[in-house]
Amino acid sequence: MLAVALVAVAFVVPYMGNELITPIIDRTPQQVRDFADAAPLFGFREIHFGWGTPFAILIAVAGVLWGPEVARRLSWRRLLLATWATSGAWTMSLAMIDGWNRGFVSKLASTDEYLHEVPGITDIPSTLRGFSDRILDFQADSWTTHVSGHPPGALLTFVWLDRLGLSGGAWAAALCVFVGTSAAVAVIVAVRALGDETMARRAAPFAALAPAAIWLAVSADAFYTGVVGWGVALLAISTKKHRWPASIAAGVLLGFGIYLNYGLVLMGLPALAVLIAARTVWPLVGAVVGALVVAAIFTAYGFWWFDGYELVQERYYQGIAMDRPFEYWGWANIAALFCALGVAVPAAFPRIFTRVQPINLLVIAGLAAVVMADLSQLSKAETERIWLPFALWMLLAPAVLPRRTHKFWLALQVLAALAINHLLFTNW
Repeated sequence: MLAVALVAVAFVVPYMGNELITPIIDRTPQQVRDFADAAPLFGFREIHFGWGTPFAILIAVAGVLWGPEVARRLSWRRLLLATWATSGAWTMSLAMIDGWNRGFVSKLASTDEYLHEVPGITDIPSTLRGFSDRILDFQADSWTTHVSGHPPGALLTFVWLDRLGLSGGAWAAALCVFVGTSAAVAVIVAVRALGDETMARRAAPFAALAPAAIWLAVSADAFYTGVVGWGVALLAISTKKHRWPASIAAGVLLGFGIYLNYGLVLMGLPALAVLIAARTVWPLVGAVVGALVVAAIFTAYGFWWFDGYELVQERYYQGIAMDRPFEYWGWANIAALFCALGVAVPAAFPRIFTRVQPINLLVIAGLAAVVMADLSQLSKAETERIWLPFALWMLLAPAVLPRRTHKFWLALQVLAALAINHLLFTNW
C-alpha cells in the first residue's frame, strides 16, 4: 500500500497549483513537468490503442492463468526458452500498442540518441582518444545527449552493428529487445546456480511478464540490462567447481558494462551478493581478470574511464538536471521505478527482509544499488528506464510470496503494464 501511495502522490504533485507546490519544491508545477509531462514517468498523457493491444491482452491472460504451473512443470531447458520467448512476445506486444514506427523503429533514431552519431564515426581509435574532449556541452562538436552521458562502449555497440550492415532504428531496437529480454533468463539462471531451482521457477513468470517490459523494448538500457544480467549469472555459474572460464566471462561482461553506463559500477553489489550466497570468493579472481582486460583495451585506445566520469557529472548539470528539483525527484524516482517493477515487488519486501537465502540477497543488492544511484543525484527522472539493470534483480522478489497468491499478483503486474502503456505514451 505504501508503494501505491507513493506512486499516486508522485503523479499528483506535479499538477498541484503554484501556491501549493512552491512551499514544498522551489519550482512551479510546469518546471517539475518539463521533459517529463507524465511525471514521474518520462512521457506524456495519451489514451491510445494499437494492433499490439489484443496480443498483449492474450499474452497477459495466458501468463496469469498458466504461467506459474507451466514454470513448475517444464524441464529446465524448456523453461529457459519459454521464459525468453514470453518476455520477448510480451515486450514486443507492448511496443506495438504504440505502432511499428512510433513504438519501435524511431525511438533510437532521434537526434538525442546514439544512432545520430554513428555516421560520423569513421575512425574508432581516434574516436576513443578524443571521446572525453567532446563530453561537455556548448561546443561545436559536443556529443548528443545520450552519447555524452555514457562511456564510449554504448556508442561503439551501435557503430559495430552498423558496420555489420544492420543499420537504422529497427535493427538497433531489435538488438535491445533481443539482449534485454534475455535478462529474464539470466536472473533465474543465477538463482538456480546458487542452489535454489524451486525459487528460480517461481520467479520466472514475474521476470517474463514485468511492467518493465515497456522500457525493455526500445531503450539502450535494455541492452545494458542484458549484458550485466548475464555477467552476474555467469558469476553465479562460476561458483561451482572447475568453472573458472565462466568467472572470466562474467568479468568481461561486467567490465564492459561500466563502459556502457557509468552507473553500472553499482552492479558490483549483485555480484557481491552472489559471492556471499555461494560462500566463496574464488570466482572474484577470474572476474577481476576479465574486467581488467576490458579496461586495459579501452585505456590502451585512449579512453580513461575516470576522466569521462568526472566530465559527465559536469555535463549533466549543464542540461536539464538543473531544472529537475531533487526535492521531488529524490523520491519520485522510486515511484517511477515502482511503475516498472509493479506492485508485487514491494508487496514481497517484508518476506525479503526476514529471510536469508540467495534470492533474497539478490533482491536486496538490487535495492541497495537503487538507493546509492538515487543519492548520487545523477538520475533525476527517467529511472523507470535508467535503473532497469538494478530492477532486474528486484523482480525476483515476488517468488517468495505464497504460491497460492501468484496468479493474483501476476494479474496486478500485467494490468499495471497494460494501463501504463495505453494511458501514457512513454518516450522509451
